[in-house]
Amino acid sequence: MPKKIAVFTGTRADYGLLYWLISDIQASKELALQLIVSGSHLSPEFGNTFEQIEKDGFHIDEKIEMLLSSNSAVGTAKSMGLGIISYSEALDKLKPDVLVVLGDRFEALAIAQTATILGITILHIHGGEVTEGAYDDAIRHAITKLSQVHCTSTETYRQRVIQMGEHPDKVHNVGAIGLDHINRSQLMSVKALSTSLDFLLTKPYFVVTYHPVTLAKEPAEETFSALLDALTQFPSHQVILTYPNADNGGRGLISQLQAYAAQSNGRVLAIPSLGQTRYLSAVKHAAAVIGNSSSGVIEVPAFNVASINIGDRQKGRLAASSVINTKPTFDAIVDAIEQAVITTKALKVSPVSNPYGQGIASHDIRDILITMDTDPIKSFYDIEVGQ
Repeated sequence: MPKKIAVFTGTRADYGLLYWLISDIQASKELALQLIVSGSHLSPEFGNTFEQIEKDGFHIDEKIEMLLSSNSAVGTAKSMGLGIISYSEALDKLKPDVLVVLGDRFEALAIAQTATILGITILHIHGGEVTEGAYDDAIRHAITKLSQVHCTSTETYRQRVIQMGEHPDKVHNVGAIGLDHINRSQLMSVKALSTSLDFLLTKPYFVVTYHPVTLAKEPAEETFSALLDALTQFPSHQVILTYPNADNGGRGLISQLQAYAAQSNGRVLAIPSLGQTRYLSAVKHAAAVIGNSSSGVIEVPAFNVASINIGDRQKGRLAASSVINTKPTFDAIVDAIEQAVITTKALKVSPVSNPYGQGIASHDIRDILITMDTDPIKSFYDIEVGQ
């Protein structure tokens, strides 16, 4: 009997990273894929991105509504509660041998909590990382402690997971899973991307994604306003603006970016979701990537494109030299954009070294899933004093 592997996705971002792993599980004779789709995937406000999953040829076993139309921390917490109620029913029905979760989202924490109570073994991807400016940091570490097997993106992060009491034999450095797209995906030309977006890209352009900062004292709407004002200082560049995630504070940013695009005389495209292929294609040809998404730190350097990391949301992550960290103020962002445009041109001549692996993570994780023990019981690993 094939081992039943339930893969959870709650956002466009984690689905994009998980795409090749889902494909590899589906193609494996030793594994049986069960796909659980939830969170913003099922929200018209965020683009109904579950449709892209189906368009990619994957059968969704469970669609789970849990996201309240709220912009507050209380609303996010209530969404987690709704998620746990429905996730328990879905997992009891599917009875997977292993649940795969990625990253540090509140939706992922909710299903990891549920799986723990139901005695389902969890494999966690991208543990051990640090993002001091968001509650995602605590969520990520909590999922690590709920999980039995871990696949990290660097050796530094592997050692941190071990430091948290996880057994070294169960912690695997596989690299960043999102880099698999570089080796395995057919990306678009600028012309094909323009056609797909129905937005003619005739000038150098920026890809911009800014998410609310849920822990650091960084007012999201004020910072985003400074970012939009900074982009106005570069009229020779077009802008592709993607919507923020569903964290508390995100909906206010949506109205800002919609108004900015409407007043841009066709220079700015505001879009709920590009999808992974269009997003990476856009990154590949961009003059710079701007915002505070983890993608700007992990995946973008692999394309030898400069990225600007605004504020503290990603504070603490390992980063390539092409990542430009800047304060969340108008003047600082303008200076960073000027530097990024120059840096991207230089990277075409002298590529950057990315610390996040070689783009073979999905194959490695598939092999781990095939051979791993599915016993949910685990013990705390003590590091010897002085080690």
